[in-house]
Amino acid sequence: MRRRDGFLACLLAALAFTTPFPAAAQEAVLPAASARQGPEIVPQSEIQVRADADERYAQDVIQRSRARDPIDRLGPPLESLAKSVAATAELFKGEDLKILSVVRLESLSRHWKFHARQLERWRGDLQQAAAQYTEDAAELARRRASWEATRAAAGEAGGMSPALANRVQAVLAQLALAEQAVSGPIDQQIRLSRRANAIENSIRAGGKAVAAAIAYDDLRLTRIDSPPYWKAWEDSGASEGALHSVRVGLEIETSFLDEYNVATASANRAKNLLAVALLPMLLWLSWRSRKIDSDDPEILASTRVLRRPISSWILLMLVSVVVFDPDAPILLYQVALLLALIPVLRLLPAAVYEVLGPWPYVATGLYLLKQLAFLFTANPFYHRSYLLFVTVLSLVLMVWLLRRRGTAQVALAQRSIKLVRGIGWLAVGGFGVSAVANIVGNVSLAEMLTTGLLDAGYVGLVLYAGVTVLASVLRLLLARRAFSRFRVVTQHAGPLLNSVTRLLQLGAAVAWVFVVLNQFRLLRPLRDVATTVLTHRLRFGELSITLGGVLLFLFSVWLAFWAARTVRVILKDEVLPKMSLPRGVGNSISSLTYYAMVMLGLMVALAAAGFEISQLAIVVGALSVGIGFGLQNVVNNFVSGLILMFERPIQPGDVVEVSGTSGKVREIGMRATTLTTFEGADVVVPNGVLLNEKLINWTLSDMDRRIDVNVGVAYGSDPKRVLELLLEVTQSTPGIAEQPAPTILFSGFGASSLDFSIRSWTNNFGDWVKIRSDLHVRVYEALRQAGIEIPFPQQDLHLRTISSTAGELLARRAAPPDAPDAAPPEPVPAT
Repeated sequence: MRRRDGFLACLLAALAFTTPFPAAAQEAVLPAASARQGPEIVPQSEIQVRADADERYAQDVIQRSRARDPIDRLGPPLESLAKSVAATAELFKGEDLKILSVVRLESLSRHWKFHARQLERWRGDLQQAAAQYTEDAAELARRRASWEATRAAAGEAGGMSPALANRVQAVLAQLALAEQAVSGPIDQQIRLSRRANAIENSIRAGGKAVAAAIAYDDLRLTRIDSPPYWKAWEDSGASEGALHSVRVGLEIETSFLDEYNVATASANRAKNLLAVALLPMLLWLSWRSRKIDSDDPEILASTRVLRRPISSWILLMLVSVVVFDPDAPILLYQVALLLALIPVLRLLPAAVYEVLGPWPYVATGLYLLKQLAFLFTANPFYHRSYLLFVTVLSLVLMVWLLRRRGTAQVALAQRSIKLVRGIGWLAVGGFGVSAVANIVGNVSLAEMLTTGLLDAGYVGLVLYAGVTVLASVLRLLLARRAFSRFRVVTQHAGPLLNSVTRLLQLGAAVAWVFVVLNQFRLLRPLRDVATTVLTHRLRFGELSITLGGVLLFLFSVWLAFWAARTVRVILKDEVLPKMSLPRGVGNSISSLTYYAMVMLGLMVALAAAGFEISQLAIVVGALSVGIGFGLQNVVNNFVSGLILMFERPIQPGDVVEVSGTSGKVREIGMRATTLTTFEGADVVVPNGVLLNEKLINWTLSDMDRRIDVNVGVAYGSDPKRVLELLLEVTQSTPGIAEQPAPTILFSGFGASSLDFSIRSWTNNFGDWVKIRSDLHVRVYEALRQAGIEIPFPQQDLHLRTISSTAGELLARRAAPPDAPDAAPPEPVPAT
């Protein structure tokens, strides 16, 4: 028993140190290292029941171990990967890497990374296949320890009955058989894991060797690596090193491409199905575009692009290789770019030719000439001469194009023209430096500058043409209202198209920048510097952050808000209106979904940025203190917003009065609600005010509104006639509801009139002011035609006493002007 225990302990320990299990699995394999203080002792009253259960478990483990081991199927893939790694390592011998071109070195680096990813996937499969065995081994060890502790405790306490002792011994024997059965798959797992470790070491060594060769090639950019051109012609024969470089490069590319196609067979089938489905759609759009009659210049440009559906389809497929296969062999990229030559020239918009003239044709032609340089790779002098020819030809053509376009006047933005010309003259300078470097003997620098400039120009045309095709497809789909049944698309077609187009342009620009940096050997050092800066850890007490984590957090927060807004718009405009929901429920659902997604996005952003729970405890503690001292109102308004969402006392569109302010509810937020007054002002009301103060909602249950009109007629009018006339006018007024029926009341005797009241209802709350105005006009017109007078207030002034002076003045004013004793009136003194 002790020997078996020692063997299993060593086996489990070796498994823990040779297999890259996560912490949880290692704790399962080594339960003795966990927090458990000791094995459980089984009470004698439970021995029989526990023994039956443990024997059944041991038999299940034996059955699983005797079944086909899923680990067996992992051996052949690992050996195939080992052969591929060995074959890749055999392609070069020490210094052979230094004679490879940087393109071949980049491809070889991708090859080693491809092997590393394959090995990582294999390790994941091994871990999944061995998980059951490791769990069984850990559980068997725990149960066996429990029974041994039970037997030892019974011996110390004076023993147990022979029947129970035999039962314990039988359980231990059964568990020992199960441990022996499970030790076979675990031992095989250990052997495979050790084999994988050896393969991983080979992959790391190959990757380091390639990285060192690339660094050496970068150093050659600042050194004279060849004799001057006027001396190089003396040795113009074929070089064995060059021939070996060509052979090794071709072997690297072909083997990598074969392995990549095998590894991505399922993904390639999915992409092929997508390509087959895309071609009919482009043909259909091309056919429908011929029937579009529009004056929009963008629509017309899109129709011209999609009238070449075959070229558009080929270009999209080739661009997808560059976009969706970033780790593919470089040979695949080169073939795709060569096949895109003609489609790119056919699909570039006319505006490009107006700005650049024949430069797209020149760029594609020079790129093709540059690709033909591999025909001269076997002879260094011929290859160098061909490179110099391409460089000088590019320099001459660029100068000709710039001078030709220098006097052209086109109706375009001068800033765009200056930018294009500035880039052109920079390219001229680069070609000039390349030619001089080639002549003096720095062939590495000359090759880097020429290939980088030509690749940058052509790849920019390819990406621009691809974005043009995608934008044209989206524009025509929206123009034909292909998604007319989706109101969110038709209402937001313009902004949606602009956003997607800007996103495509941004993605193309970023891809082009990466291509340029890689071609000019700047991507690798910049990536190393960025990695160092972004992963540098800053510590503030218990809080530890990195710049990369902060940037990732900000991006995740932006993405969370964007996704939340999109989902809210879709729910509000498409999903919820088509469901039979009570009034206001749809708005509550969309708003609560928005805030739930925002909160979830914030948590995901914190997790993505690398924040731990212990680090967040400091922030949560500080937030709790802030809430206790100064954020009570914020929390109050937040909770009040949740209550408003669930109780729904107000909804967007309701007309309310709160705190002396009347207006229409525009938006209900989590902290405040926005009202739009009838004067056009926006008033932000905290949600706590809406719950704590008196709130009048005119449109909570319905859109009814009572309209009151007071009318006064002259004394002497017939009250019954007035009542009948007012009732008739009120019932005939448009907008007045029949139910409840209008009521006309004789309200009382006024100072100068008989007072009547009209009490009527309207179901159109939004137009009640207009309806009341119309009712006023109709009542006035009806009373006038009926001869019923509407009196105005009349008052008589009675003077009890008056001074003599005032009386004389009044008498003189009242005397006729032609009286003999009349004197001119004097002004009444002001009092």
